[in-house]
Amino acid sequence: MSLSAIVTFHASAQDIALDISEAVFRNAITRDSEESRALLKLWRKQLTRWDRAAEGSDSWCAGSEARTQERRTAVFELLGLETATRKLLDAEIPVSTQMGPVVISREYTPWRGIGTPRGVDWYWPTYERYLREVKGWSDETVVDLGEAAERVVERLADPTSPEAYQAKGLVVGYVQSGKTANFTGVIAKAVDAGYRLVIVLGGTLNLLRGQTQRRLDMELVGRENILRGTVETESDYADDRDWLRGRFIKHGGLPSELGAFDIERLTTRENDYKSLAQGIRALEIEKREKSLPLHDPRNLDHAAARLMVVKKNKTVLSKLVKDLKKISGLLGEIPTLIIDDESDEASVNTVNPRSSSAERTAINEKLSELLRLLPRAQYVGYTATPFANVFIDPSDSEDIFPKDFLISLPRPKGYMGVQDFHDLDGQVPEEGRTFADSNELAYIRSVDATEEEDDDLSLRQAMDMFVLTAAVKIFRENTDPLVPSNFYRHHTMLVHESRLTADHRELKGRILRLWDESGYTSAAGHDRLRKLFESDLLPVSRARAGDYAVPESFDDLGPHIGAAVTRIGGDLAPVIVVNGDKDIESGEADFERRSIWKILLGGQKLSRGFTVEGLTVSYYRRRAGNASSMMQMGRWFGFREGYRDLVRLWIGRNETAGSKELDLYEGFEAICQDEESFRAQLAQYSVLIDGRPQVTPAQVPPLVSQHLPWLKPTSPNKMYNARLVELRSPGEWQEPTAFPAQPTALRHNVDLWLPILEQLPSVRTAFSHRFEGAARPHRFEAFANTVPAEAVLDVLSSLKWHSGEQFAPHLTYLEEITRQSGQIDDWLVVAPQHSTRRQAILLGNAGRSFSWFGVERRRDPLFGAISNPRHRAALLRVAGTLPTCGDAATESYVRERRGTLALYPIVERRNADSIAPDGRIDPGKVVMAFSFVAPSAARGRGNQVVRFTTIDSSRENEAIISQ
Repeated sequence: MSLSAIVTFHASAQDIALDISEAVFRNAITRDSEESRALLKLWRKQLTRWDRAAEGSDSWCAGSEARTQERRTAVFELLGLETATRKLLDAEIPVSTQMGPVVISREYTPWRGIGTPRGVDWYWPTYERYLREVKGWSDETVVDLGEAAERVVERLADPTSPEAYQAKGLVVGYVQSGKTANFTGVIAKAVDAGYRLVIVLGGTLNLLRGQTQRRLDMELVGRENILRGTVETESDYADDRDWLRGRFIKHGGLPSELGAFDIERLTTRENDYKSLAQGIRALEIEKREKSLPLHDPRNLDHAAARLMVVKKNKTVLSKLVKDLKKISGLLGEIPTLIIDDESDEASVNTVNPRSSSAERTAINEKLSELLRLLPRAQYVGYTATPFANVFIDPSDSEDIFPKDFLISLPRPKGYMGVQDFHDLDGQVPEEGRTFADSNELAYIRSVDATEEEDDDLSLRQAMDMFVLTAAVKIFRENTDPLVPSNFYRHHTMLVHESRLTADHRELKGRILRLWDESGYTSAAGHDRLRKLFESDLLPVSRARAGDYAVPESFDDLGPHIGAAVTRIGGDLAPVIVVNGDKDIESGEADFERRSIWKILLGGQKLSRGFTVEGLTVSYYRRRAGNASSMMQMGRWFGFREGYRDLVRLWIGRNETAGSKELDLYEGFEAICQDEESFRAQLAQYSVLIDGRPQVTPAQVPPLVSQHLPWLKPTSPNKMYNARLVELRSPGEWQEPTAFPAQPTALRHNVDLWLPILEQLPSVRTAFSHRFEGAARPHRFEAFANTVPAEAVLDVLSSLKWHSGEQFAPHLTYLEEITRQSGQIDDWLVVAPQHSTRRQAILLGNAGRSFSWFGVERRRDPLFGAISNPRHRAALLRVAGTLPTCGDAATESYVRERRGTLALYPIVERRNADSIAPDGRIDPGKVVMAFSFVAPSAARGRGNQVVRFTTIDSSRENEAIISQ
């Protein structure tokens, strides 16, 4: 029955004589009135829910993919809407195609929304309403959060099931991107469904545990559950700004008196878990029907939930375990949810299982004990750096490996992450970059370690920019209609050089000296600020500020400089050192209790989990040995509403670590590449085949990569290995890096490629591709020729490698599309050539001259990036990945069953002097590197993307999974 018929029926039943035609409805939602906006908001909320509904969650959406126009059309068909109404709703509420959460999961038994509705929907609807009405979230964002939370909850065990089952999962977000909001939503949905004990592991520091407790109290628990009959002045939030402003959730009374159930806190913001008194009453959850287990709905729906936020500390967790043992008779009946925030820190067992004394690390042992005590406990880890978790041994049933699901959250709108500080797509040639199209030019400022040791020039410039950006924020508060007064409650600068407190004392002295010498109110100080404003801040903001106000000149900003300096250093204390919990406990660096416009200096305490509010300028020179640690130090990632154009990062480009020289910016770029590759492959493998998952979490480790020699994905003692067998990559740029170093192997490879090189015409072909909207095309010249697929495969199959395992998955795929499914006819082989002839070598008996490339092995003996981004677009077009570009030479090579392969003769720096004046060189000093793109249509047989084996440590050298 159509929506119109249903409305007509109800109107007739209630004897309502109104025109309820769709024409009237269309008129109603387009009028400029509060009623019309409210009506449109209701439709936006419901349409967005239908658009996002997961296929399989309900029968109505079967066959239509979420977040597509196809799904929207299916909704309209079911509603029976007229064409005009459909067009109007599509115009007013466009379908959002932004990717939802990516799920890698074992098969599970659905229980959410199946059969008779049960549970009490109280805390999730209240949280939804709070996000919209108090925090100002859009309907779309709230629905996205609800969808992501539902993907977690539906994979937990049914809390009312007679059989106990422990699900273990991992949720991967971005650094400072809203993971807490997600697990708050998960907790809300879980307690509504029947989970009655919630244990949140809130980091390893008091300040992080306190932050998490406050967020949950404010946005989930609510005033009535906090007060429980006491007066306001006795609340632990009596002096909290948001409590006084009414920003804590209000239920309108105790939920248990309103037909729901209460949440009882076993910890507070100031107090971690402490041993409980007299019969452990606080943990003894009441049962209405004594003869029935607690997990029976007749008990669950009336029992209060218990919530505790505990620090990852052996002593604290030991107290909890001891108290739980006192109610051992009830433990098997309690549906429990364990949320592990920053789950890759402290929770992972770092003891080598092959050692003779392979006892677990302290926190991991306590977690394992909790899971043993609570057979109905569900474990969900949250992290932005997941590599340690996916390297856990899957065979260890007592560990926290996410055996049931791994969920990658989408990048939130408005989030400023590592990608926003780098130019990764390579679409803009380096020489043509501007502040508008280059993230590096706009946001990154290099710190030269040698120069900085002498005069602190970069640190002074960073401090000057901190003052200028403070003035711009005040300017916007005073002049910009988009920015209300006091919008910028916090304005901070982060200085992170070392983890040592002694270094912090010395650095604080340097900063205070620079501040005292700055002369920000003097003519000389203003001249220095004017130059920085005109050369840096003004051109970047003109290109990046969007609709926010930008001062036309320094003279327009000048009147606000004094106010900025006063807000930062008017109390003669412009610097806050954060290297211990006392800094938070004293309130000095507590963003929740006061406005902070300061320079923050610290180390480990500022690295993980701690949100530096209002962070605008960062000065970073801290080294780290692995990607997880380094990523967590990137506190400049996050939401920067109203000042995205003002963000700057001063970062070390030649820092020393022992005998090595490290480029920290390059390190973050490598992390970004590792992370994006990991997420992209998760998305690729998350597609169900015949309704079943392609991969399970136990098969995820092979997707983790490493781009730099000094930057491992995570700590070595957290790594677990697996092996890919086949990797299908139709239409994707692939670049092997594990080329050999031995002269005999190098000569062998050169000899293999020579017949193909000598077949290339001596006349260069000019390739070109212009991306839509790009100012300049990507051009390069190359010797080019088509070569039969079999001939290329013969070469690839015979190459020698430093590590054959790296190329083996690709070779398996190429063999299949060449010899089994026959999905490739030939390859366009190109040898890119430099515009000048100076960097050339002679190869082969004929003495052909080819350009050589000076690429180094970044992770000895593996190379880093080999190809030039300018070469990729045209070759991707030939392979069918990109649309037509209009370049005749490029288009002439395009064929549906053609791949592309680029050859790069590499001469490493140590061998460059071996090139004779006439270009001759020993082939044993030439690395014949290459990149390739298989035809975009060459997907192989079947729909699977990956085949691999995973080695379980309990079955040494035995492949336990092959798929």
